[in-house]
Amino acid sequence: MSRLSRALCGALPPVLAAPVLAQPAPMRVEDPVLVTAPAPSLTAPSNEQARIRLQSTPGSNSVVPASEFLDRPGTVSLRDMLEFTPGVFAQPKWGEDSRLSIRGSGVARNFHLRGVRLYQDGIPINQADGSGDFQEVGPLALQRVEVLRGGNAFALGANALGGALNFVTPTGRDATGGTIRAEAGSYGFVRGQMAYGAASGPFDAWASGVMSRNDGWRQQSAGDAGRFNGSIAWRWAENAETRLFLAHSAIFQQIPGAVTRSSALNTPRLANPLNLALNYQRNIVSHRVGMRTAIRLNPETLLELGGSYVARQLDHPVFQFVDNQTNDWNAFARVTWDGRLGGLRNRLIYGVNYAYGTNDNRRFVNLAGIRGAQTFSSADTAETLDAFLENSLYVLPDLALVAGLSGGMAARGSTNRLNPALSGAGRWNWVNPRAGLLWQATPTVQGFANLTWSTEPPTLADLVALVPLGGFSLLKPQRATTLEGGFRGTLGAVSFEAALYRAWIDKEIQLFAGAVPGTSFARNADRTIHQGVELAGSWTAARNIAAADDALTLRGAYTFSDFRFDGDRVFGSNQLPGNPRHLLRAEARYRHPAGAWVAPNLDYVPEGFFVDNANTTRTNSYALLGLRAGMEFREGHVSAFLEARNLLDRRHISSASVVPVALPSSAIFEPGLGRMAYAGLRMRF
Repeated sequence: MSRLSRALCGALPPVLAAPVLAQPAPMRVEDPVLVTAPAPSLTAPSNEQARIRLQSTPGSNSVVPASEFLDRPGTVSLRDMLEFTPGVFAQPKWGEDSRLSIRGSGVARNFHLRGVRLYQDGIPINQADGSGDFQEVGPLALQRVEVLRGGNAFALGANALGGALNFVTPTGRDATGGTIRAEAGSYGFVRGQMAYGAASGPFDAWASGVMSRNDGWRQQSAGDAGRFNGSIAWRWAENAETRLFLAHSAIFQQIPGAVTRSSALNTPRLANPLNLALNYQRNIVSHRVGMRTAIRLNPETLLELGGSYVARQLDHPVFQFVDNQTNDWNAFARVTWDGRLGGLRNRLIYGVNYAYGTNDNRRFVNLAGIRGAQTFSSADTAETLDAFLENSLYVLPDLALVAGLSGGMAARGSTNRLNPALSGAGRWNWVNPRAGLLWQATPTVQGFANLTWSTEPPTLADLVALVPLGGFSLLKPQRATTLEGGFRGTLGAVSFEAALYRAWIDKEIQLFAGAVPGTSFARNADRTIHQGVELAGSWTAARNIAAADDALTLRGAYTFSDFRFDGDRVFGSNQLPGNPRHLLRAEARYRHPAGAWVAPNLDYVPEGFFVDNANTTRTNSYALLGLRAGMEFREGHVSAFLEARNLLDRRHISSASVVPVALPSSAIFEPGLGRMAYAGLRMRF
């Protein structure tokens, strides 16, 4: 029996990234049906209702239906799910792990996540200090992904520079019946899923189990994983529903590690020798239970409240053997009122989020993947509270004035059990205003603009490392003021989204050199600027080409990112490392009415990005070509699909850790995957 099987058996008891063209045209914003129409499920709105809700915000947001990435085999990472979402840089590192940055958030975070609030089914799933991981969210168990960039996650209470991602799972009402899915591909990749949903009267339930195995393209990159996701709901009154969510993950993953630039481009399949010698891994077993209740108090008012508990065990042999047991509690409440104020339509959202977490943080000597003598032990705690209010007053039927205010508190503490003198604690408070405009220029085109403040308190991982240097007071919260404007909608056969933004950041959390050569720590920069352009579009270029009702659709997403220091004492106006300035992804998809389709695609980075504050070293530019195809049988009840990636086997660097100053010998580069192929079959019944 494999480690995965043992863990599963033993642990179970205790608008254009999703092209608007494929969706109904947006309704006029003054129509109250946008927010007051009853849903088949009060606790789990449909994809279309989610799109309407996100387009009631004066900023750039996207809904990515799961159909965008589930018609392909081998989808495992955020990059696969969000490839046509502009403003999002999600690049694979190894296995299912990715490095995520939205509008430059967390560019100095080389492990885990900072700068983006994560939700699942509207319930926060970050750890209480704001850090997080993606591996526990499996793409096969999703209905959609909601992407709320920057300050546009304001109405969720998210106060991070990058905004929020909300991963939404299906329900028994929208995924009725069974699904069996099987996939296989290069380098030992196999994955299977069984899912079933049902609804009867006031009850519905849905469950999915997924098992996967991958030998890995690089040395020391094999992994296996098992995930269970499920929900059960009870409509206990005509206008009230409670849904219970359950999730379990057992993920075992080897880590090949970052290598030098020369190795990444010349011998990309080799692992870092230290990773091989110490058998680097990241193994997670987690359990999550969540509850969400929605009550429509009257035709104008919706109350939502709920919470969750997540327990995670992390066994992480790296430079030392990291053993973390975390427990996180989350609670939230939110009210949406859409009615009339002084004869004008008014939409008010207000709520509160609370998170509390503990971490039993221990480290041991790593004896090639086995624990040796203990080297560190601490009891860490984190607490985050934020309250928010956003009001949209429609001074004209097609024009809303938006104002908002959020406030919060964060507390972090670490008690060192082996050396109490190396303990630390910190507490921070903030207030963030927001103002904006939402204009329905035509029945199918919206314009928007907003000015939003955000505050991002530091995470425990950054703070604990600073204790020997002087304590938690060495790191301040990161504050940003972001100005954004743009348009979205449809014009005939073209759907589009365009946004322009600029963020002025004070005390951005970046990596700076320590006193010992070769070390670096998270510290506050003086001032930095993040600015960029986000474009996405879809165009039905031709119909009836080779058969009646066939179609050729072109779509793409382009992101321009200009992130830089603003008169820094050491680095002047250098570019911030970690993100490419230009990123283009494009696809041409031909679909035949018989159910067959084929889609060549392009992933293009014309200019490598800097990996250090000093701007001495870059990654490489690259253009990757791929091909996808599929066929539906028996009126869509059976689907076959295949995908070939990096057809030309182009050697490239997909991701990199950032450092203050890079040297030719710096092992900070993650080689991009070579030529790969996958095939899959899905049956619905």
